[in-house]
Amino acid sequence: MANMFALILVIATLVTGIIWCFERFKWAPARRAKIAAVNAQAAGAVDEETLAKIAKQPGWVETGSSVFPVLLLVLVVRSFIYEPFQIPSGSMMPTMLIGDFILVEKFAYGIKDPITQTTLIPTGKPKRGDIAVFKYPLDPKLDYIKRVIGLPGDRVTYDPVEKRVTIQPSCNDGQTCDTSLAVTYSDMQPSDFVQMFSRTNMGEASNGFFQIPLTENVPQGGIRLGERKETLGNVTHRILTVPGVQDQVRAYYQQPGNPLAEWVVPAGHYFMMGDNRDNSADSRYWGFVPERNLVGKATAIWMSFEKQEGEWPTGVRLSRIGGIH
Repeated sequence: MANMFALILVIATLVTGIIWCFERFKWAPARRAKIAAVNAQAAGAVDEETLAKIAKQPGWVETGSSVFPVLLLVLVVRSFIYEPFQIPSGSMMPTMLIGDFILVEKFAYGIKDPITQTTLIPTGKPKRGDIAVFKYPLDPKLDYIKRVIGLPGDRVTYDPVEKRVTIQPSCNDGQTCDTSLAVTYSDMQPSDFVQMFSRTNMGEASNGFFQIPLTENVPQGGIRLGERKETLGNVTHRILTVPGVQDQVRAYYQQPGNPLAEWVVPAGHYFMMGDNRDNSADSRYWGFVPERNLVGKATAIWMSFEKQEGEWPTGVRLSRIGGIH
């Protein structure tokens, strides 16, 4: 859908740009010359209203010419500077909530062709801890947002019981180092986020996330999530987990030559995870993100609505507007 919009925007800008050029350099001068000729023949006796009718600008030309600068500005900003995205799911809670509208810095990981996503000018690489938007590798029509955990060459291990990440960074010679990156965790604390569940024919299913103060009881069918801080090198952020629930390890993506729950990030790829660890379909389940799939880095929240997944907003969270922490 995003690629289709980009294609439509490029085509619309191209068409209106052609109209604008013809109007500016051919049609408008021709109309002015015609008006001047008629006015000269009539010795200035023709009023302006009549002259305007003689060489009237077609409506479609007027519309195309006036719309072109706006479309060009939108195309440049959206393709190369910033693009707005909406957070549709809870996989990045508590950092990002359902209903957050974010700005993504498009030039953070390279200036790219808006249609093919080919890098035109390299400008930087993702860093551990970045929140990145990318094209879902299994379906590039979809935009995903996750946190960068593993860089090319890293050996990433995830403990599904303790729910901890271990990273062995790559050495200068491309081989995995013996020493691990300092990945530390604070003590687990109850979160004010509660996940509601409902029973279906297939078992239990998530029925939304709600903020309920610690002083209030959890409604029936709900589980209060656990929260702690994870530090990847010098980047610290909060993560959520469901107490007493283990990952579906059998559903993990198993990289050939490596044991389950252990991955070595290939060159030109990245390992992504959501901050809501037990509610995120990420690299643990479908593998790595190619560098060409990167869209940009999430930098700010410009609007936030109180809502649940697939439902209409019920309010505005003005306090969330600002930088992403």
